Amino acid sequence: MPLAVYVLALGIFTQGTSEFMLSGLLPGMAEDLGVSVPDAGLLISAFAIGMVVGAPLLAVATLRWPRRTALVILQAVFVAGHVVGAVAPGYGLLFATRIVSALAYAGFWGVAVATAVALVPGEAKSKAVALVAGGLTLATIVGVPAGTVLSQSAGWRAAFWAVAAATVVSLVCTVVAVPGGARSERGAAPSVRTELRGMARPQLWLSYAVTAFAFGAVIVTFSYLAALLTDETGLSEGWVPAVLALFGAGGMLGLVIGGRTARTHAVATLAWGLGALAAISAVLALTAGSAVAVVVALVFLLGMAGYVTNPALQSRVFTLAPGAPTLVDATNTAAFNVGNTLAPMLGGLAIDAGYGYAAVAWVGAGLAALGCAAAVWAGMLERRTAPAPSVSASASFEKVFQNG
Repeated sequence: MPLAVYVLALGIFTQGTSEFMLSGLLPGMAEDLGVSVPDAGLLISAFAIGMVVGAPLLAVATLRWPRRTALVILQAVFVAGHVVGAVAPGYGLLFATRIVSALAYAGFWGVAVATAVALVPGEAKSKAVALVAGGLTLATIVGVPAGTVLSQSAGWRAAFWAVAAATVVSLVCTVVAVPGGARSERGAAPSVRTELRGMARPQLWLSYAVTAFAFGAVIVTFSYLAALLTDETGLSEGWVPAVLALFGAGGMLGLVIGGRTARTHAVATLAWGLGALAAISAVLALTAGSAVAVVVALVFLLGMAGYVTNPALQSRVFTLAPGAPTLVDATNTAAFNVGNTLAPMLGGLAIDAGYGYAAVAWVGAGLAALGCAAAVWAGMLERRTAPAPSVSASASFEKVFQNG
């Protein structure tokens, strides 16, 4: 695998740490900014809003840019957003910097994937994409707990400075390791109109709905997990980074399992995974006061069930819309962040209504149940379609990049 692919994964790691690290920073940020924890939680939604808007918009806007140029500019904007955020005197400016940073990060995602698949032969394209996306999983396991520890010792602003510094390192590595070149070496850039026509299939949009429900179901609990652990479970703040790392370890195992089952049973993986997530979230809500139950089993299982669906969510959209290789992934990224936008808001409403932090797990259970129902519906629609040659999700995913 070329060094540049690992550098792209590093870029996703540094920026992805910022996407999720607020889950461990919310109590301190709320106190420093003079807002409630649910209001601080809206900063997570602000980042997600930027991702929703930025993913499809920048997929089109940077279609003809040289890849390395696009990657460097987008990372520079991300760094600037975090520098301003680190010195922001109030909530409003910090909210704005989260949106700007997310716009840049969304653009980086799209260009990074396009660059990775262009750097490797056909049989290694799906592996390259998995490696780049693995940077986000590493951010959950390493970056988020590290940011929480740093925040506890030096304040939440120090975590923002650390992300900015790490992204500068990634930017320099990008300049050194990623080759220059146009976005499309095989002729003219793809037609936006052609891609829009390719995305007209209703089942694709049902898949996007499953994506939003699935990610929202896990992120709503994860967003308030630090507050739940300290206020409901009774753990000290020192335990929070370790528990967040446990969640990440469960997520890594879920990705491994889901990566294998999604190849031949994508819809079944979605249905069973979301069903398990609904059950685990409900049990977590009922036993939030038990440190043994929460720490020993439930957080790990929440991470595993939350991420076991990810490979199927990522790959299935390519099989449903092979004629829209640029926009299909960008829109799926937006769907992930629709869940990331709305779910923390719903969790905040439940907390503000006086139901406590355990209520966010009930919100997660409800969203997972809706996602499971949508996945079952997708399976029924799939069985009603005319028989077609059996192609695995991963094989179709690879074929899209070979031909797209």
